[in-house]
Amino acid sequence: EPVGSSPSVVFEDIQRCSPKCFCMLLENISDLVVNEDFTVEVIPEGNVAVATFLKSIDTEEFVKRCLQNKRVKEFKMTARLLELTQSIKAENIPDGVSRDYITVYFENVRNGGGPVSDVQLFPEENSAIITFCDPKGNT
Repeated sequence: EPVGSSPSVVFEDIQRCSPKCFCMLLENISDLVVNEDFTVEVIPEGNVAVATFLKSIDTEEFVKRCLQNKRVKEFKMTARLLELTQSIKAENIPDGVSRDYITVYFENVRNGGGPVSDVQLFPEENSAIITFCDPKGNT
């Protein structure tokens, strides 16, 4: 996989395209199959969708092809790689939750986690900053 490339691509301003149409459009551009080669998560409140590739592809090249695509231009959508980060902020943490509990929770692979190197708790704002040993997509 190319260095610095993320398996996820963020699409913004997708409101002019239905989720079904969006998935077909991505299949046409990528020559891949939705739910087999990639997954799509639509976040309607933000007019955003995230395509995550299960198959290793050159996502930078895919973003270029999307931005040059006639339909993508007609729908006035934008596409960019999802930045990888090593830290995420967790909010709405219940009172009294320990640093150990948060560490174990975010190391759980079923929760999409991985090895945690640091947890900073901010009890007054019910939040924490979790830093992973490996970069994670900040989803």
